[in-house]
Amino acid sequence: MIYIRLFFEFCKVGLFAVGGGLATIPFLSDLGSRTGWFTSGQLADMIAVSESTPGPVGVNMATYAGYTAAGVPGGIVSTLGLVFPSLIIILIVAGFLNRFRESRIVDAVFYGLRAASVALITAALLQVAEIALMNHAVDNGSTQMFYWPAIILAAVVFICFSYTPLKRVHPIFFIAFSAVVGIVLGM
Repeated sequence: MIYIRLFFEFCKVGLFAVGGGLATIPFLSDLGSRTGWFTSGQLADMIAVSESTPGPVGVNMATYAGYTAAGVPGGIVSTLGLVFPSLIIILIVAGFLNRFRESRIVDAVFYGLRAASVALITAALLQVAEIALMNHAVDNGSTQMFYWPAIILAAVVFICFSYTPLKRVHPIFFIAFSAVVGIVLGM
């Protein structure tokens, strides 16, 4: 039964998460809270692993979430559920491609979808920032609301990545650097 539910839930994510892998984050956050398959901390781990491993971020996250919920078969079923809607839509669009190329309606739909993608990715950014930069131990007696080592690391990576000579450095360097700093600081 869990496999059918995993497939159905990830079909919904795949159908509505327009804008790529990062747009799946708000849907996965909701999915984790509704089903209990993973916590917000595990979602943060999913994002970190998915961003730092080869492959599409959304597919990596679906595989990880499915694996967390139901092992290897769950990972496979979740991944298939995520890509199924896209596969069907692509097959339908491919059949009518010549008619869609000049359609003003299709242009208007894509214009609206771009705005939705920006909103979903912004929502994902805010959720990831909260998970990564806020001190979730405040309820346990800690007085600091922010997790300052993570904020400093994020600022350093952002500044370095924005600095013109360092823009040529491959992003994997920044990921590896952040992982090493996280290990050293015990983040």
